[in-house]
Amino acid sequence: MHVQRVVLNFRPGKTGNPVPENFRMEEANLPDKLNVGQVKVRTLYLSVDPYMRSRMNETTFLEFMKPWELSEVIDGGGVGVIEESQHANLAKGDFVTSFYWPWQTKAILEGNTLEKVDPQLVDGHLSYFLGAIGMPGLTSFFAIKEKGHIRVGSNQTMVVSGAAGVCGSLAGQIGRLEGCSRVVGICGTDEKCSILVSELGFDAAINYKKGNVAEELRKVCPSGVDVYFDNVGGDISDTVIRQMNQNSHVILCGQISQYNKDVPYPAPLLPEVESIRKTKNITREMFLVFDYTDRFESGILQLSQWFKEGKLKIRETVINGLENMGVAFQSVMTGGNIGKQIVRISE
Repeated sequence: MHVQRVVLNFRPGKTGNPVPENFRMEEANLPDKLNVGQVKVRTLYLSVDPYMRSRMNETTFLEFMKPWELSEVIDGGGVGVIEESQHANLAKGDFVTSFYWPWQTKAILEGNTLEKVDPQLVDGHLSYFLGAIGMPGLTSFFAIKEKGHIRVGSNQTMVVSGAAGVCGSLAGQIGRLEGCSRVVGICGTDEKCSILVSELGFDAAINYKKGNVAEELRKVCPSGVDVYFDNVGGDISDTVIRQMNQNSHVILCGQISQYNKDVPYPAPLLPEVESIRKTKNITREMFLVFDYTDRFESGILQLSQWFKEGKLKIRETVINGLENMGVAFQSVMTGGNIGKQIVRISE
């Protein structure tokens, strides 16, 4: 069987900006028969995420994440439907997902590497398993519950950078559900700011590309910052940390502003900002969702419940076609998406 797939064409270099040409479409053949334990799947949706930038390099900043190899098929989060099965617990028509789904129109995969998913959890929106009711949602959920130290009724203020992306947009909402009395987002366009406030329940939003972020933060966070959900690193994070309160908490979820730089992860703070952090006893911990795999099921059920109750609003940016994976990835890296960036491969 002929299928289409996407491979890594060339690396951008540790300090280069990724472009669509880093990826290449080609045809491949699938075996005619399945071995015991295997399934044939048709890809429905694929995910592109900022962490993938590290996998384009010869080495990654995450020890458990292997770099993509040149001219080899790329993988990441995916959702598909089983067309043929030789696995005892998976049947034709089942919907499945994986964090290591190949960027192919169809594939033969080991059944024990797949997770069966229930469409009822997402009201039929299967792509949500790659976003709000999937790994990004779990990331925001457990990061806030385990690292945010939020206390109901404590009048805490939470700031989220990269707030219009998938983790940021969910983090703000989850922070509110967990007990924050004020939630402020930082993002890069007036449209995103408007969506955060009018649709996603943020109290205020700052466009970092306009005006002075420090001044705007003082206006919208008059009592200072108690919890900072950091998706971007760099200058924005330095600015937020300068306004954080004594014994406050930085949740280090990502540093997208640093991913095209040859710096360690997490990148060290400026000496002045590090001094402030120590003086104010501000915790700053890197968060890895894979430390909580034993609680994924309960997390998914909670996220699904909030979604069905209308307490968790979900935004997606959808691009069609496997041939546009590179375009979608570049969009994520330059802030072109609102909510989760998804590529629809088939209906």
